[in-house]
Amino acid sequence: MDKRYEVFCLADRYFYETPDRLSAATDAADAAATTATDSVESPESQGVQGSGSVSPDAFPTARRPVPEGWRSTRSGDWLELRPVEGEFPLQGWKIHASACLGNADAVAAAVSAYCIPRGIPFKFVPDRTLLYLRNAKYAGRGTSGKFATIYPNGEEQLRTVLTELGEVLHGEQGPYILTDLRWREGPLYVRYGGFAPRFCLDAKGTLVPAIEDGEGRLVPDRKDPAFHVPDWVTLPDFLTPHLDARAASTVADLPYRIERALHFSNGGGVYGGTDLRTGDQVVLKEARPHAGLAADGADAVTRLEREKEALDRLAGLDVVPGVRDWFTLDGHRFLVMDHLQGQTLNAFFAQRHPLLAAEPDPEAVEEYTRWALRMHRLVEDAVEAVHSRGVVFNDLHMFNIMVAPDEQSVALLDFEAAALAAENPRQIVAHPGFIAPVDRTRYDIDRYALACLRLALFLPMTTLLAVDRRKAADLARIAAEQFPGIPEDFLAEAVATIEGPVEGPAHEEAPRDSARPRVRRAARLTVEPADWPAARDSMAAAILASATPDRDDRLFPGDISQFSDGGGLGLAHGAAGVLYALAETGAGNYPEGEEWLLRHTDPSPAPGGAPRLPRGTPLGFYDGLLGVAFVLDRLGHAKRALELADRVLDEKWQRLGLSLHSGLAGLGLALDQLAASTGEGSLHTRAMEAAQLLAARLQEGTGEHRPARAGLLHGTTGPALLFLRLYERHRDPALLDLAEEALQQDLARCVVDSGGTWQVDEGTRTMPYLGAGSVGIATVLDDYLVHRPHQPDFERARAGILPAARMRYYAQPGLFQGRAGMLLHLSRTTTPGATAADLDAQLAGLAWYAMPYEGQLAFPGDQMMRLSMDLATGTAGCLLAAGAAATARLGGQPVGLPFLPPPPGGPQTGPFGGRTGAPPSP
Repeated sequence: MDKRYEVFCLADRYFYETPDRLSAATDAADAAATTATDSVESPESQGVQGSGSVSPDAFPTARRPVPEGWRSTRSGDWLELRPVEGEFPLQGWKIHASACLGNADAVAAAVSAYCIPRGIPFKFVPDRTLLYLRNAKYAGRGTSGKFATIYPNGEEQLRTVLTELGEVLHGEQGPYILTDLRWREGPLYVRYGGFAPRFCLDAKGTLVPAIEDGEGRLVPDRKDPAFHVPDWVTLPDFLTPHLDARAASTVADLPYRIERALHFSNGGGVYGGTDLRTGDQVVLKEARPHAGLAADGADAVTRLEREKEALDRLAGLDVVPGVRDWFTLDGHRFLVMDHLQGQTLNAFFAQRHPLLAAEPDPEAVEEYTRWALRMHRLVEDAVEAVHSRGVVFNDLHMFNIMVAPDEQSVALLDFEAAALAAENPRQIVAHPGFIAPVDRTRYDIDRYALACLRLALFLPMTTLLAVDRRKAADLARIAAEQFPGIPEDFLAEAVATIEGPVEGPAHEEAPRDSARPRVRRAARLTVEPADWPAARDSMAAAILASATPDRDDRLFPGDISQFSDGGGLGLAHGAAGVLYALAETGAGNYPEGEEWLLRHTDPSPAPGGAPRLPRGTPLGFYDGLLGVAFVLDRLGHAKRALELADRVLDEKWQRLGLSLHSGLAGLGLALDQLAASTGEGSLHTRAMEAAQLLAARLQEGTGEHRPARAGLLHGTTGPALLFLRLYERHRDPALLDLAEEALQQDLARCVVDSGGTWQVDEGTRTMPYLGAGSVGIATVLDDYLVHRPHQPDFERARAGILPAARMRYYAQPGLFQGRAGMLLHLSRTTTPGATAADLDAQLAGLAWYAMPYEGQLAFPGDQMMRLSMDLATGTAGCLLAAGAAATARLGGQPVGLPFLPPPPGGPQTGPFGGRTGAPPSP
């Protein structure tokens, strides 16, 4: 599970939402400021006097009037203040002040009182909620502790501020800032970095914050959680003693050898090692003071103390690790425990779950059912043993359950949330798929998690319950269909426990035997993805019901990526992708949405002089401006599309990576299509230049231009797609040679599993999906083999990939990393052996994830903790895939992704006109 998503669940029940909207006072206009970055003339941002806004939860210092001659601006988590007059450096040594919730306003007041009379720009986190989120357990380790930032003008002022303000703040506490060098023993830290918003492309071709190196080139501004001095920068002499002090901190004197890191969070690390005195394997758990806050405000040290207390109380039970040691090192607390052999329960899912196959073996299904039921009994017994000592575990989920190597016993891990039942505890840290409703108390908290585990062992989709607990009945029904050996009572009791008392008309009683528990059936959607065109109309209605045209940061709710990729504009996660799916499937245009997209890409400044398009907006096809240009052109806004293309070409686009998602492959395809539709021949010239750059880099095959990943979006399959489409225009066989080479490079990164299925090997996992997996490669193989059939290696690979698109279970519904992508592939593939039954099965399977929104059909996004409407992860992508399946099953206008037309012989005219997503034939 990606822990980044949890913080985006706090502000809205249904959708991922930027945390700064937790404030009731932050309206749509404020949201625009959270994504805007402006001129490099000022530190971090530019604004107008008094433009900052604060929330009811704001610190008193944040409520003070803006001093005369100063400007105040809200930007993301920050309230920034700077003098109206004056010139400021673009980069240098910056100072960070750390703070806790209790002393934050005192630190802010001291920083403000020091900086304002001296004309030194600064910023700070203006309210308690935002500071809590910045220091929470799964907040980013690179930003943890940073409460205030001060921008000194040169090294002399740096030293003066550290010395003078350091004296003022002496004794104030705060989390250690991992990216920085600490000044003495106080809350001030320093690092070298950017003062102004400048951007460059990193080695992967991604746009990132930048600073200027010694030769005047923009390079990435590193913000990883370790102090770093750029190669061309000299550490000031007065900081050297502090660097020496940092280096003096060591674990060399411990009686333990730390051998590996098992896990990191903002609260500290978990390490595996050896007790040098006995040779026994141990686990050391670290807690950082003031960091890793839980829901009750407890820091990591407090929670580790609670864990030790719980384990001491449970000592002697064979279902918990034993405590070996407890010590402090450089202010960090460490708990040393027995190392438990085995694997977490979650690990067994990928190893033996029978639905990870196209045609599950009935015997394997029966065997797995028996195993899962036995595992649940073992876990129930372990939880009951903990309850017998008066302790509520309080954080039960599949990652916190260790299965012994012989699979005959289990143990429970991670007791930092455990508490005495007599204290009537509430959950302060919990997995989203197992967190209990607030009406569950004491032991019922664990019993709720055990009920979720009954479902998750068969269908690990219980994060959907975070959106609507009534989904439990659907999950139970699907589990019963797929695993006929599950006792009815086992699922019925799970649903009854999860749903709790019947609440109003949303539930109906199911017929029951009087001896059986009642199963509460969730109110069912009246339409399923296969019900075309009713499904199209329902998904479109849900999408439009979610639209927020009054907001500036995004139009449609989607993945958390939309809050960092240019204001929710793009094809993958923004407005462009949703508008594309609506038009492509015949759901109709959304004029208000088109106006929103046009307004937010207007090259003229907004009122007040700020640019409408945020600085740092990516250039690429799926992540940025080129995808927006492509969609606007298709919707009849060619002038704006050409303006955006020109803006991209004004940048150093030649330095983009190779990919279709954000690099040269997407650039070449988009520019070539715009050239064809608008008659602008110069764009075709640039498209050919992109193809030539790709060809040269592919032939290198190594070095900085080698893609870090494989597949359609991020690997060399994207360049292959460009070469194919250019071949269809020019009929130059050399382009087919290049496409072949590119496909071979991605196929070389595939592995074949025990069942003969080809998947992309990412090192820690294998990927079957459309976006970054083997199915995306097969999609372009289909098109390549149209032009060069009878290539045994490619035919074998394509056949080997087909089972990856026919599996019974996928973790998510999304287009690029879920079932919808498999559905799209099956709707267009020419692979021998693909059948209509495969298509129907995946279309029916898409309904597993269906959720109601405003009574209409919607789908969850990545991590399935909230709904999404975007193309890459959510409802728009499911709409596109269901539309492609409908035309494959029923005929009609073809539906598909850009540049991936339907197979030859199928319908050739899409709602935009011409072959869908492809350049016209020469």
